[in-house]
Amino acid sequence: MSVPNAKNLLVMKFGGTSVGSAARMKVACDLIAAEAAMRPVTAVVSAMSKITDLLLETTRHAEADDKAGLERGLETLESRHLDAARELVAPEDLSRVQQSVQDLVGDFRRIVSGMRMLGHRPPRAVDEAIAIGERLSALLVSEHLQSRGIAAVAVNAAEAVVTDAVFNNASPLMEPTREKANARIQPLLAAGQIPIVTGFNGATADGRPTTLGRGGSDFSASILAAALGATELWIWTDVDGIMTADPRLVPDARILDEITYSEAAELAYAGAKVLHPRTLAPLVERGIPVWSKNSFAPQKRGTRIVPVLGAGNSGARAVTSMANVALVSLEPASAAVSGVHLMARALDALDRVNVEILALSSSSYRQSFCFLVRNDELERAGEAIESALALELTHGYVKGVEVDRNVGLLAVVGEGMRGASGLAGRIFTAISREEVNVIAIAQGSSELTIAVVVRRDGLEKAVRAVHTECHL
Repeated sequence: MSVPNAKNLLVMKFGGTSVGSAARMKVACDLIAAEAAMRPVTAVVSAMSKITDLLLETTRHAEADDKAGLERGLETLESRHLDAARELVAPEDLSRVQQSVQDLVGDFRRIVSGMRMLGHRPPRAVDEAIAIGERLSALLVSEHLQSRGIAAVAVNAAEAVVTDAVFNNASPLMEPTREKANARIQPLLAAGQIPIVTGFNGATADGRPTTLGRGGSDFSASILAAALGATELWIWTDVDGIMTADPRLVPDARILDEITYSEAAELAYAGAKVLHPRTLAPLVERGIPVWSKNSFAPQKRGTRIVPVLGAGNSGARAVTSMANVALVSLEPASAAVSGVHLMARALDALDRVNVEILALSSSSYRQSFCFLVRNDELERAGEAIESALALELTHGYVKGVEVDRNVGLLAVVGEGMRGASGLAGRIFTAISREEVNVIAIAQGSSELTIAVVVRRDGLEKAVRAVHTECHL
């Protein structure tokens, strides 16, 4: 295959639903092949939809010494990928590819069998285990392309992405990654081959497998795009682009043609399902544009994510929400206890256990403060704070930790909100018209986002009201 311009690299990322079956993998290969005919392409693939959940559940069965559950997981993993291989691979290559599938499933069996013997799931072993889903996807996609006469190679991202040693939630080390990724991938591109790289995973400098945590597949695509000096990154999902609101809540929500890195990251952080906020960080320095596109409707334009927007994009751009959250409140028992010191220790405790804070609000005189976390991180957050403040809680210097699960987060985002007079007042007025109680408010000095915590049963009404008020 000829390469028109070896420097005009496109990185394409396919999410779980976009490679969720043999039929979807064929569509993904159509999209890869169409672009690869014009310029060099590197594709990054997720595990097939629901496979990562299956892998994690199987590791839990192993830890609990549940042999029947473990075997069911292994059987499902193998059969689903063997069935896909039968649809994707030429008959003369089928036995070889099926053996490769069985070898990868065998690797997973080895890891979970070790967990069963230990009665424990070491984080490092979990990372190695769940990366098998992406390795199976990369195998099948690359083999289908080869069956169509298109040179493609499956690449384990552990050979290209260097991370720290925070297992289950690793961060990239960009300089070593640039060296390793270019050494592994550029020779393939120069030879006219298409690297099909696993998303979600990497390895430490000394080779220990890691995963990149929530949103890791998108993140790994942006890491590779930055490391390889790509011209663009296309992220293929199952939605038409980034919208002004969730269309399930707001029927008249529309697709945004363009949005900035900062706006996209804020929307993702506050609940939008298209991207994870970490995804965009590696791209900012190089100004690499990102397209969010729908692999189920590839003819649609999608949303372009860029460093800055042109004139005429004032006011709010979108509103998003998150329901599965909890509000945690802390208050000193007396003015003798420093609220600032208390807050610092609480935040440090949350940082040490990798809990993301979605919103933070504090009062001045009483020095109480509250913060919002995801429900699936609440237990970890509570344990960390109670451990860090054990002495103060025991002696009554701090009132007990209060948790309110009956809340939701609403966030209004837009770079054009900076200095927009009266916008916040209009937002709160719109919410109050729906008789929805505002519990907490947070807004950073950049004025990019106004975050509002409301009662859960009023969240959807509030989203619709704000969307209408902001003329979105």
